[in-house]
Amino acid sequence: MQSLHAISPMRDRFALGISSFLSLLVVILFSGLARADAASPTVTPAVGLPGVGAPSGTTFDLSTVGYQAAEFFIEGNASSYQPVAGSPFLADGAWTIESDATQQAYKTRIQVYRPANPRRFNGTVVVEWLNVTNQSDSMPDWLYAHNELIRRGAAYVGVTAQRVGVTAAVTREPARYGPAAANLVHPGDSFSYDIFSQAGEAVRDNPTLLLGGKIARAVIAAGESQSASRMVTYVNAVHPVVDVFDGFLVHSRGTNGSALRQSPLVAIATPGPTRIRTDLGVPVFVFQAETDSRLTRQPDTATFRQWEVAGTAHADIYVLGIGQPDDGRNATAAQQLFDAMRVPVAEPLPGVLPACTLGVNSGPHHWVLQAAVRHLENWVRRGILPPSGGAGIDDPIVLDANGNVTGGVRTPHVDVPIAAIRGTGNSAPGPFNFCGLFGTTTPLSQEQLDALYPNHFAFVVDWARALFESIKRGHILFEDAGFLLAPVVFSDVP
Repeated sequence: MQSLHAISPMRDRFALGISSFLSLLVVILFSGLARADAASPTVTPAVGLPGVGAPSGTTFDLSTVGYQAAEFFIEGNASSYQPVAGSPFLADGAWTIESDATQQAYKTRIQVYRPANPRRFNGTVVVEWLNVTNQSDSMPDWLYAHNELIRRGAAYVGVTAQRVGVTAAVTREPARYGPAAANLVHPGDSFSYDIFSQAGEAVRDNPTLLLGGKIARAVIAAGESQSASRMVTYVNAVHPVVDVFDGFLVHSRGTNGSALRQSPLVAIATPGPTRIRTDLGVPVFVFQAETDSRLTRQPDTATFRQWEVAGTAHADIYVLGIGQPDDGRNATAAQQLFDAMRVPVAEPLPGVLPACTLGVNSGPHHWVLQAAVRHLENWVRRGILPPSGGAGIDDPIVLDANGNVTGGVRTPHVDVPIAAIRGTGNSAPGPFNFCGLFGTTTPLSQEQLDALYPNHFAFVVDWARALFESIKRGHILFEDAGFLLAPVVFSDVP
């Protein structure tokens, strides 16, 4: 007769198998619903790569990691949308829309990063709605997760979906994008949703041009911050009528979705707090930093996951300088992140933004997002449900004895701390207070460190134990263990 200890793991594996089967079944059933393909735009290769007008992202030469970069122009006619008569937008996200009578010509750009050897391409394409908070294009999801995408052999497409991105590109590099050159044209953000759909459709319809002749097996849409709000509206309104994307990463979303339509057309706002609709046929992974809204929490389902990650900020020192040159081939970035917990950086972008009052967040955002991206890919392609993020960060916020929040996705950074790492509490002089999004890092005092860790060996053991607990829970990838351990082993803490 089997012992209870032997039966329990069997029961867990059986339950996991059933859950994965049900997840896959939901995806199959909903994928059969009537949805139209997006219009297929005309795709034209650009000559060379952009210069000063390039989106803000990584700065190392992609060829050093076996990748290549290319820019393409896409153009066509895009539609705007309106709610179907008698179907108001409610906070549950179950919105019903249709194309209105308005259609406008557009021409924009996409950045394509893929393995130089097509045989290395694993079939997954991540299509990011480029962020325009800084009044020009940036690629935060590529920046946070590029090491994971590269080692998996995934392709990346960054889409200039909004008018601000087009305007900035033309202004900064008119000889490449202006009327005498590519002549980029954007009719306004009411048309941005259809433009984004057409960019995804271009990936499917032009494998020879964009993917080295390989077919995309999974096309995943992603957006962070401002673009995450666009993703919320896209998921709830556009995805049910346009068959383009196989899954979504909604990264650091706000309380509401973005407007479906805006001036100069009649504006159509969305209600809040806006939830993700529950009848989707594809996975949606919501990744929230400690800074981000918790007013939109909803239960996990076969097509929904939300992680709230303790010790993270909306933006942190990785995306503010460390990540740009990080090619993932050594532990330099990991060492810099660890060092920034001990000696926080208050001015991460000298000459670009004013110095913050306090050192900015140096937490585990980069590491946990890479795990989320891996789980989303496996969910989309294999029906394997991601692990739960638990109950989320305690709300209202509760701080532990070391000044870190309780609850949420846990990592060694908050469970074996050398600093209090928060998502809020920073500021800067002047009108442009982006520092409020950058969080804080406050090193623990020597007395606190001595009380926590009697010697260096004890610190290393505690950190390693917490790290492998995070890996076991699926919140950090095993491939990143060495990067996270090396700075700890060679430190002098305490």
